[in-house]
Amino acid sequence: MDNLHNKYVWEVPVRVTHWVNFLAIVILSVTGVYIGSPKTLALNPSQFVMGWVRFIHFVTGYVFAVSVISRIYWAFVGNRYAEWREFLPVLTADGRRQMLEMFRYYTFIGKRVPHPVGHNALAGITYLLVFVLYLVMILTGFALYTEHAPQSFGHKALGWMFLLFSNQGMRLTHHMTMWFLLAFAIHHVYSAWLMDVKEKGRVISSIFSGYKPVSGKN
Repeated sequence: MDNLHNKYVWEVPVRVTHWVNFLAIVILSVTGVYIGSPKTLALNPSQFVMGWVRFIHFVTGYVFAVSVISRIYWAFVGNRYAEWREFLPVLTADGRRQMLEMFRYYTFIGKRVPHPVGHNALAGITYLLVFVLYLVMILTGFALYTEHAPQSFGHKALGWMFLLFSNQGMRLTHHMTMWFLLAFAIHHVYSAWLMDVKEKGRVISSIFSGYKPVSGKN
């Protein structure tokens, strides 16, 4: 890559929601595992531990929901690297070509290293699926949360969820979605590190600074 210059790619809302989502998923996973199986963390239940864990879980759930909604909003008002089209590369022939090219590289079939400025096409469609998982996690979580107040606005607004799931089915869906997100997080870190080394585009540092080195033509 010749004639490199720093380009402002990841805007503040993108970077903030990225890290808020990361921290929220970690906190929600740890507290969620404890809520589902209190003996897992071997804490003393006599010290109102469950009460505090549930409180932290619920507050973090609200923060996570606000962060996800904010990022969805930014997909319609942010720069070209944050917009919703980045998550739907299948809509264009060029996007589908880039997806295939990235798939070939990830599976060691192709040797050419792609150099996208924003998300690569395969990552874009993957992030769309991740946001679907986010929404499943939020909806099932809040539906379960409102069960304690069956006459509340929240329970009435999410009552349709109980037409799709039994109580246990909703809990299982909520729990399994957590494991899908954790599995994605492991792959995400690996992929970011891989592309940082291969692409030499400061992928990891860019999510802190917002800037990536790009060629003069970009």
